[in-house]
Amino acid sequence: SADGGRNLSLDSIPMGLPMSDPTAWATAMNNLGMAPMGMTGQPLLPDFDPALGMMTGIPPINPMMPGLGIVPPPIPPDMPAVKEIIHCKSCTLFPPNPHLPPPATRERPPGCKTVFVGGLPENGTEQIIMEVFEQCGEVIAIRKSKKNFCHIRFAEEFMVDKALYLSGYRIRLGSSTDKKDTGRLHVDFAQARDDLYEWECKQRMLAREERHRRRLAEERFRPPSPPPVVHYSDHECSVVAEKLKDDTKFSEAIQTLLTWIERGEVNRRTANNFYSMIQSANSHIRRLVNEKAAHEKEMEEAKEKFKLALSGILVQFEQIVAVYHSASKQKAWDHFTKAQRKNISVWCKQAEEIRNIHNDELMGIRREEEMEMSDEEIEDPSEMKETEESALVSQVEALKEENDSLRWQLDAYRNEVELLKQEQGKATRDEDTTKEQQMKLLQQALQGMQKHLLKVQEEYKKREAELEKVKEDKLKVETLLENLKEQESSTSRVCACSQEKECPVEKTLSNSPVKSEREVLLVGIISTFLHVHPFGASIEYICSYLQRLDSKICTAEVEVLMTRLQNTFRQELSGVGASLEKRWKFCGFDGLKMT
Repeated sequence: SADGGRNLSLDSIPMGLPMSDPTAWATAMNNLGMAPMGMTGQPLLPDFDPALGMMTGIPPINPMMPGLGIVPPPIPPDMPAVKEIIHCKSCTLFPPNPHLPPPATRERPPGCKTVFVGGLPENGTEQIIMEVFEQCGEVIAIRKSKKNFCHIRFAEEFMVDKALYLSGYRIRLGSSTDKKDTGRLHVDFAQARDDLYEWECKQRMLAREERHRRRLAEERFRPPSPPPVVHYSDHECSVVAEKLKDDTKFSEAIQTLLTWIERGEVNRRTANNFYSMIQSANSHIRRLVNEKAAHEKEMEEAKEKFKLALSGILVQFEQIVAVYHSASKQKAWDHFTKAQRKNISVWCKQAEEIRNIHNDELMGIRREEEMEMSDEEIEDPSEMKETEESALVSQVEALKEENDSLRWQLDAYRNEVELLKQEQGKATRDEDTTKEQQMKLLQQALQGMQKHLLKVQEEYKKREAELEKVKEDKLKVETLLENLKEQESSTSRVCACSQEKECPVEKTLSNSPVKSEREVLLVGIISTFLHVHPFGASIEYICSYLQRLDSKICTAEVEVLMTRLQNTFRQELSGVGASLEKRWKFCGFDGLKMT
């Protein structure tokens, strides 16, 4: 609309006065017709007269009056909000019933700057709507519908909260009481794409700022990059050679030397310079070895100090444990109360646990030393005698400490035995009662065993009867098996006689050179063909004749068959030299006489 882009000049008035100036705050609350109260609920001016504003002829100012761009002061949550009549130029707004519940609103969309206003009068115009809602803040646009509602978009999000304050008010245009000039306002959040887009843009901008802030923080805490290595030159080479001789600047110089070698600066001209620098770097190995030996010596001294301190602590622990054990003896133990005895036993257990832990630690250190000594003995046989003596001394000390600890443990075991004896003395009194109970239990057990034996005997008799029946059945089965075997032997004899009769026929069939009916037919056809040719024929000629009858017949098959039947077919050679030829002839009549 045309009025949608108007700006309120009074909207730039500050929303509240600073609490540091109580007089100004009291004056503002006096103009509103309210008693000047501080944030804690105490009156700012003790001698304030509530009628003072009316005496000066100034009526109480409503915070929603036209032209006054302030918001009512914050209301405590436990105090009900009191709404007053709002007078505008063209209309009047009457507050809702304070006893009614507050009007319901939907969930606030993110970045909401648009409100829905329903219940407008039918005769309401955009000018009247602008007049009512421009008090809440700068109105960007008004979209009015014909059905007595509209959408209003504000410049900022907090202005929507001011507009929601008017929800539930009854509006009346002028002094008319006509139905078309009245209505009940309902203000609620509205979901608009422009609001969502602006909110997303704002969130993206905040995310960019956060990423930029994190990047700056990371760059601030990031370790500085190493300085760039200078390029090789004769001057820089001499500088690096001097630095290599200085212990404080050796690490920097050796890094430069390594970079130059990796870059490929070594050539025939600079080889001597690089060799001298490598030689000076090699001279530092002795210094490093000496430093390592010094640090190892310091570490050994520290280990010795720790071992001595730990052994002293263990001695004190042994003394404390000895005190506990002596207090646990019957001479002193009977004079302590139950609570004191309990505390002493707990303290004794704790001290023994700590002593054992420290003792294990000391023994572990000594084992490590012994292992190191054994390694040194293997590596340095010249120092065998010294290490053996030191090992013997350490073993003697360890044995002494073990002897002391065993002695204290023996005392503790003796005390425990005495306590057990006392407990056994008490237990003997209860033995008589327990024996009677045991006798009763044994008698009950014997009775149960007798009943069980009787049951077992009955079952045994039943099983014997079953076994006799099984034996009888077994005898019957054996007689049946014998009868069956006799029948099988008689049948096998009959079968053997019949097989002996059939065997000669099978043998003659298996020994014959002709194995199938097809081969028999081939033999007959070949015999007929050769009988017509008394001087013989070649194998190719015979096969060409047979292939007219059956195309699947091959020369090799026919030749193998004829060579098997030597009494029926015979191969002869005819011709001389190049005209030499193999011919097959039929000799069945001669072969019949020979067989």
